[in-house]
Amino acid sequence: MKPTVFIQANDRQMLGARISAHSYRRNARDPGAFDVQIIDIREHPRLLQRGQTVLRDGHIREWEPDDLQSFTPLRFYPPQAMGFEGLAVVTDPDIFGVGDVGELFERDLAGKAIWAVPRPDHNQRDDYIATSVMLLDCAKLKHWQFDKELDDLFAHRFDYIDWIELKREDPATIGLLEPEWNDFDRLSPQTKLLHTTKRRTQPWKTGLPVDYTLRESGWFDSVRRLRRRRYEQHPDRRQEALVYSLLADMLDTGEITRQELAEEMAANHIRHDSPELIDRYRGWRLLDAVA
Repeated sequence: MKPTVFIQANDRQMLGARISAHSYRRNARDPGAFDVQIIDIREHPRLLQRGQTVLRDGHIREWEPDDLQSFTPLRFYPPQAMGFEGLAVVTDPDIFGVGDVGELFERDLAGKAIWAVPRPDHNQRDDYIATSVMLLDCAKLKHWQFDKELDDLFAHRFDYIDWIELKREDPATIGLLEPEWNDFDRLSPQTKLLHTTKRRTQPWKTGLPVDYTLRESGWFDSVRRLRRRRYEQHPDRRQEALVYSLLADMLDTGEITRQELAEEMAANHIRHDSPELIDRYRGWRLLDAVA
């Protein structure tokens, strides 16, 4: 089976996923060497059911099908989708190829089942593993039976955080990727995969009403919510330029139509000045910006 890049998505992040898929193909040395598939949450209705709860960080919380990141459990679906054979890469929909994602499939896996980027001290955990990008040897992950995992998740048989952070896996089966394979809001000449991970500054949503769950807690929670009711400008305009140069490519080649773009703007999935930004950044390249 051909190696495959899987991108998780829901309605709110589908356009981001499509831009992501385009970036992987555009920047690959050999785009025919691997497939790219978007995993649409609508194909997994269990994740869209209301009234379910999960155990998250020791607390029972309501499952929110409409949350901006409701697709996250789909990170564990690719091995099953691959028939537990071959190699897969799974990424979030707000990750964009700057380098060649195909290089991951050429790595020596050294017998490891999972490769991901460590992120020490994130979420106050010194052993945090970022599963937003994973290289997977599917034959070694037969225990990732996705439907059963969802049954166990909603039955509170394990903690969501332990699942997402790979705490349920044998550490000996996990290899560590270099930071450039999941570069968190940092765009440099070394970046391979750019992750616009700070939701409030995702460059294609600047100025739109916030549509994700604010998890701040404490007496000042209401103040934070008032301040963060709209997406903010990303501090690095080059990341805005990257996203919109990709979108310009898609529009020029017919991969997305102006009607689809208008519908995404009407749904507040993308900022309303997108046509102007597409024209501004058409043909932009990172090397030109760095030079």
